[in-house]
Amino acid sequence: MLNRDKLRLGLILGITAPFLGLLIYYFAKFSSVATLKEFVGIVLTQKSFLTAMLSVSLVANAAIFTYYVNSRKDRTAKGIFISTCVYAGLILLWKFIS
Repeated sequence: MLNRDKLRLGLILGITAPFLGLLIYYFAKFSSVATLKEFVGIVLTQKSFLTAMLSVSLVANAAIFTYYVNSRKDRTAKGIFISTCVYAGLILLWKFIS
């Protein structure tokens, strides 16, 4: 399924990869210090930490985007790029509103 060149696949991957990236970061750095619930609470309440964590989570999108571009799966890469732009826009909007 992941070898297909579909825009929908790229959108799904682009939406889910940042959450997986954030979970990986949590387990690598914060699991011994705070529970997942506490970690999410901290991320949501502290503006500077929120921006940093969400930016780190977008690294996962960069990795899969690079993979699909190098594999010449352009439609999937396009979906990942669109998701990344929407996700980054929401991060900026959230930062300026809250």
